[in-house]
Amino acid sequence: MVSPNTPSLQGIRVLDLSRLAPGPYASMILGDMGAEVVVVGGGPGSLPIPAFARGKALINLDLKSGLGREALLRLVTTSDVLIEGYRPGVTSRLGIDYDTLKKTNPRLVYCSLTGYGQDGPLSQEAGHDINYVALSGALGAFGPVGDVPSFPLNLLADFAGGSLFAVIGILSALYARGHSGQGQHIDAAMVDGCLSLMAMHFADWGKPVLQSRGDGLVAGSSPYYRCYACSDGKFVAIGPLERRFFENLWNGLGFLDPAPPQFDRGAWPEMADRFAAAFATRPRDEWVSHFAGKDACVSPVLDPEEAVDHPHNRGRHATFGREAPVRAPIMQGLEGAPREIDLTDKTTQVLSEIGFSAEQIKAARGGNAPISGLAWPPF
Repeated sequence: MVSPNTPSLQGIRVLDLSRLAPGPYASMILGDMGAEVVVVGGGPGSLPIPAFARGKALINLDLKSGLGREALLRLVTTSDVLIEGYRPGVTSRLGIDYDTLKKTNPRLVYCSLTGYGQDGPLSQEAGHDINYVALSGALGAFGPVGDVPSFPLNLLADFAGGSLFAVIGILSALYARGHSGQGQHIDAAMVDGCLSLMAMHFADWGKPVLQSRGDGLVAGSSPYYRCYACSDGKFVAIGPLERRFFENLWNGLGFLDPAPPQFDRGAWPEMADRFAAAFATRPRDEWVSHFAGKDACVSPVLDPEEAVDHPHNRGRHATFGREAPVRAPIMQGLEGAPREIDLTDKTTQVLSEIGFSAEQIKAARGGNAPISGLAWPPF
């Protein structure tokens, strides 16, 4: 019987052939859940950003060579999941596509994580997070009214629409495999993930709740769902959408007149001016302390360094750091120290375990130099 403290994916092996960010982030999450993750690189600069390398074994294979592919096929026989992010068609040319590998291991869950997906008019186009967010309609809704769309880092397509949807698909496929005994091919497209994330906002577009870019209840134009500057040049974020929270904010700012109807757009400009003038009278942290416990939905706008050290974040994630992402969600059995980041080349160790000789290992690596992580930023 499995202990309730056993990590949920203990005993699952993941082969990660992906590059850049979405695939490595997805495999890190699977590793945090207890999976063994082996990253298959192909030379310098082909391995994950160190922040995503936690708990992974890094190996180097030349997948264009016969022994390199043979090594991968042997690893596939003892693996449960494979993640790849090649442009559609590349894995077929390398002989490592799903239809080929499922003959070796019918239980394999094979996840293709790309920007535009395995088919469709744009499937062969190059792109990055900004392009996928643009195509999904999300970018067209971000930013100030009548101004250039503003972009929220590369969080939305790469990590939310890409990594997290891929992980959901992989977990679902592993669960289904427990009943059917068969793996499957997951086509995880970042555009698709963004389209799904936009579900509520497509329905709202053009209506009062989201009339146009930056103009809507949660888009930045409502005076009680935006950021305000404080006297020290720092900012607070407020979000009291519900009436009682709005009244708590109103009273907490010291306004003596009754709180106005908050959904009256005609009152928004004056309301925004009053909020701006009030918040500008005190430093950010004084306002945060003042509103603590008042249910007014007031938070400090933290820069990344402040967020790492904030008592709430640090209290929930003691090992959280700029180079040490949190493990989320918090799950029973995962409360201990996170796995270490080890960027040393494990090719010899891993291939020796599957019966490769020193000469075969050298040939499987090809002319590749020792493993190294992806340089970031890319210049």
